[in-house]
Amino acid sequence: MPGARGNFVYRNLANAMSVLGVLPLVVLFLDDGYRYVVPLILFNNFMDDFDGIVAAKLNIRSRFGANLDNVCDAVAHIILALAVGAHFGGLLIAASAIAAGSILLRVVTRLDTETTNGNGSPTNELMRHMLFILLLAGQFDFSHGYILIALFLIHSVSMLVPYPMPDLIIKWAKSTVMVGLVNVALVAAWLVPMVTPIVAAAFIGTYMYAFIVGWVSWQREVGVKTLP
Repeated sequence: MPGARGNFVYRNLANAMSVLGVLPLVVLFLDDGYRYVVPLILFNNFMDDFDGIVAAKLNIRSRFGANLDNVCDAVAHIILALAVGAHFGGLLIAASAIAAGSILLRVVTRLDTETTNGNGSPTNELMRHMLFILLLAGQFDFSHGYILIALFLIHSVSMLVPYPMPDLIIKWAKSTVMVGLVNVALVAAWLVPMVTPIVAAAFIGTYMYAFIVGWVSWQREVGVKTLP
């Protein structure tokens, strides 16, 4: 019996990480919970990045685990987006709701493994960009409401585009070490103000490049297919 119990725990380590990435977000529902939004984004990003690595390293991948990971990502990222929108209010509530709808649509399409593809930007890319805007606004004391609105709307489109965006930094991170370095860079952006603009520019710059270049390539491909 202990062996069977241990085997069950072992097989569900990655699944536990997926769930644990969501549970701390209940803090956001407290009266002063928003003050923890930055560390919660970082924690969720870490758990989201490493649950898949744990599953691969321990050879415990499963369709259930992949679906659970997608659902947990959607729940976490919708909560975080709406929390930011609700905190600032106004048009940001509507923009964050639109982004939440795109997150939901993306995860629903990815639950069918036969039709899952690598198109669009991952939902956690929105979380990272949201993190950077919040950090930079705190450092340089600028009004970031309209920037966040634009961010939500752009990602609402990029999450659902019918073409891949392979030039994102997180997609270059193929090894455990590289994924770890990505997370170290995010923490450094939080703790070391002079690093924040550099890290933010790297992530947002590669995102915009991937978005635009992907669109141009897709338009060319569509044009070739429609030629007589």
